[in-house]
Amino acid sequence: MDETTEAAEVTALRAVAHPVRLRMLSMLTGEAMSAAEVARALDLTHANASYHLRVLHDAGELVVESEEKVRGGTARRYRYRYDAAVDERRGPRDAAARIADARATQLEVERRLLEAAPGSGSASDLEAWVPLEAWRRALDLVHEASMLLHDEARPAGSPDTVHVSATWNAFTMTGGLTGEAAGWRP
Repeated sequence: MDETTEAAEVTALRAVAHPVRLRMLSMLTGEAMSAAEVARALDLTHANASYHLRVLHDAGELVVESEEKVRGGTARRYRYRYDAAVDERRGPRDAAARIADARATQLEVERRLLEAAPGSGSASDLEAWVPLEAWRRALDLVHEASMLLHDEARPAGSPDTVHVSATWNAFTMTGGLTGEAAGWRP
């Protein structure tokens, strides 16, 4: 990996490997929000929210959906880019980068579990050997479920919606087919 690619990977990792920024990405899936709106929703200072939004935007995780004039300034409304291009932009990541991302995600999952409501849900953990076609089908289903939830995300508190949490982490292990042999594209 050349230095430019490595620097971009580190920038993207640092952008998302932070619990506050993970919460922002989740919120900005359902609606575009300004720094002031994010600050109110997450109980942050406006300056802190602006900083984190800038970091995510500079790393290519957010897009500016609109701009509006507010009190002599310009308020940008950001939205999360959750499409497949996000993963391609991050490129292949080494184990250390994936572990850092998983640790940040785990902290966010722990926060969400403290707010979990009684009701339906699903949890699973598995380390197993499965046929290649079963693996590819499972990844297709996970991708489909992820895209469905992202596509259907609505602003917080919208009528007739349920507040949910969904986290997936699926990958091939050493010892079997890896690389191109086990490759998958949505």
